[in-house]
Amino acid sequence: MAQDETQALWREYTKTKDQGVRDRLILTYAPLVKYVAGRLGSGLPAHVDENDLVSYGLLGLIGAIERFDPDRQIKFETYAIARIKGAIIDELRALDWVPRSVRSRARDIERAIGELERKLHRAPNDEEIAEKLGVTTDELNDSLSEIGRSSIAALDELWTVSSSGGGGDQVALIDTIEDTQGPEPQSELAQTELKEALGEAIARLPEREKLVVTLYYYEELTLREIGEVLGVTESRVSQLHTKAILRLKARLAGSPAREPLGR
Repeated sequence: MAQDETQALWREYTKTKDQGVRDRLILTYAPLVKYVAGRLGSGLPAHVDENDLVSYGLLGLIGAIERFDPDRQIKFETYAIARIKGAIIDELRALDWVPRSVRSRARDIERAIGELERKLHRAPNDEEIAEKLGVTTDELNDSLSEIGRSSIAALDELWTVSSSGGGGDQVALIDTIEDTQGPEPQSELAQTELKEALGEAIARLPEREKLVVTLYYYEELTLREIGEVLGVTESRVSQLHTKAILRLKARLAGSPAREPLGR
């Protein structure tokens, strides 16, 4: 659909809230749901059906269309993608399909990294992390792979920013979601602090982990493509990605403006 046609639909829907017009907007933006579901699904276990992810994401798209204000200075695609991601992640979390043992290992590794960084004043290497956990480096890498496959280590679901009313929008560390009900100074300040803290934390990552985060989240390369860039296997890239996310969680955990998700 041409851009002027889409804009006309938005004008009509904003004015009338007609369900037929809303349905046409849903069809127009449905490819966004497929895109997000495919991207999230690539890191999930095989038993998670991508069609289910699309269904969850459609709910997020519908909510985004119903709440979006075209007069605000934000592209609908940016707003909708964040909402779609949030809907999928919320539904997966509600299903509680990630084994408790995997969540527990993720917390243990995150905690070990945090303690070592405070003690060493630098990023600990694999051997130091493994020794702290009382496991071998191979066992550590196996855990990182399993955590990565569970998709509980992703920038999209690290934190949420609470509003003064206790609710607040879910906030990805890659993109900040605007509150469609109007700006709240407390929430905006927390989001600004979050982005600044994230930038500083990413800058302090070991070089290979920093490169993986940059290529995956900002350049949108797949894990396989990143492996080709680095000259390593896709599995190793997954381990580097998971370790980077756990480092970021450990570094950001102490900020008063942030609340961990999935805990």
